[in-house]
Amino acid sequence: MKNVGTAEGPTRGQVARLILELGPSTAATLGGRLGLTPAAIRRHLDNLLAEGLIETKTARTYGNRGRGRPAKVFVITDAGRSAFEHAYDDLATNALRFLAETAGPDAIAEFARRQVSDLERRYAPAVAKGDLGRRVQALAEALSADGYAASAGPAPAIGGWVQAEGGEQLCQHHCPVAHVAAEFPQLCEAETEAFGRLLGTPVQRLATIAHGDGICTTHVTCVGKAGTTGTVAVPVTTEITTESGGLLI
Repeated sequence: MKNVGTAEGPTRGQVARLILELGPSTAATLGGRLGLTPAAIRRHLDNLLAEGLIETKTARTYGNRGRGRPAKVFVITDAGRSAFEHAYDDLATNALRFLAETAGPDAIAEFARRQVSDLERRYAPAVAKGDLGRRVQALAEALSADGYAASAGPAPAIGGWVQAEGGEQLCQHHCPVAHVAAEFPQLCEAETEAFGRLLGTPVQRLATIAHGDGICTTHVTCVGKAGTTGTVAVPVTTEITTESGGLLI
């Protein structure tokens, strides 16, 4: 990670990377993960705040929060993401702008689908076996191998209630093309559609890094037996909803 100097640099870089991977996180969570004292984690966080690599936000709550101050969480900033080697963003954005101007928006969507087709082809064998939970986990592992720092697990409870349809949740804690996708959401849409085809079940994007959220979050609906792959018609939506708050650490 760039912009981290002095003897404290390596640990400070670890703190920033952990925030990148976990998404919105409290000081206690970060200190616990890294084995740092409250004073030590606070020092690193203060330095990262001063450098503009992270910022603070109030944690979202659902249901009855109770008394006391809302929890404060730390999130990575655009500058922080850039420090993790976001190369060629400007070049890619300018190239897509040129494509949109000369060939129209449909060309952007076709380009996005073609880019994702290689990912879909490579991931298909990994997600072909097992129940839905295992297949979503396999997809997360494949994405992590490609640098997306992904994780998977059961869909979280919202407001104290478990979602009626159950399902799984796929989280991508890093997006190499977040800045480009902010202007060209077709990239996110094509990826989401590919997830639906790979898993053979409806999926819904709840949040994206490109949209300003801390993590790209995809809800995977459990609809009977989704253990086989094939060509299926899968309803997909990229609507961003407040349910992404279920990710708070």
